[in-house]
Amino acid sequence: MTNQSLQRTARIAGVWYALLAISGILGFLVFQPQVYVISDEVKTLRNLQDQLLIARVRLIFEILIIITQALSALWFYKLFKSIDEWSAWAVGVWGMVNAVVVMISAIAMASSIDIAHAESMAYETQLMQISLLNNLIKHAWQVGGLFFGLWLIPMGYIIIRSRRMPIWLGRFLVLGGLGYILNVILVYSGSEFVLLDAMVIPATIGEFWMIGYLFIYGIRPQSEEL
Repeated sequence: MTNQSLQRTARIAGVWYALLAISGILGFLVFQPQVYVISDEVKTLRNLQDQLLIARVRLIFEILIIITQALSALWFYKLFKSIDEWSAWAVGVWGMVNAVVVMISAIAMASSIDIAHAESMAYETQLMQISLLNNLIKHAWQVGGLFFGLWLIPMGYIIIRSRRMPIWLGRFLVLGGLGYILNVILVYSGSEFVLLDAMVIPATIGEFWMIGYLFIYGIRPQSEEL
């Protein structure tokens, strides 16, 4: 791949990664709390019935997350395969698996909307099924953190090993990936560690750094020192 082609691939990867970040922030952090209330199926059902438009917007953002995660995985594989093909495969595969896990959440969201507006269904049955789907959404995202962490680690490793991007960018990605994996393990072990959510902060720093670097610099030639 020529340097010009590599730069174009890097910037396209940056576009997909930026769109993934935007759809994730809007979907999961902005619209999700307006519809799905953890451990409160009564309020969740009421939200689904009274705020149908917001519920559908949340579902659309979930679909966008799946699309942009899958395309990010493909373009990062294309970007890194000439540097370290084995690690590039790991980035592509784990990114795709994460997209599949989020699909489970999207299916549950679509099902919850249908159930909330099923006039022939008894209220108690609606509550029971909404509770099940609410938990499925929550755990799909929680377990998805494992694969998101596994996605970041080989990405960071390629950067550290090749020095085609700042080495500390790679270190933040690896540390953030490990943070995601440890976070999931601790959550499911029943831990109430006060700094549990702080474990993913390095990943957030690394991801936004990566997006900015791809847009501004792309990827540096092999011979250029960083």
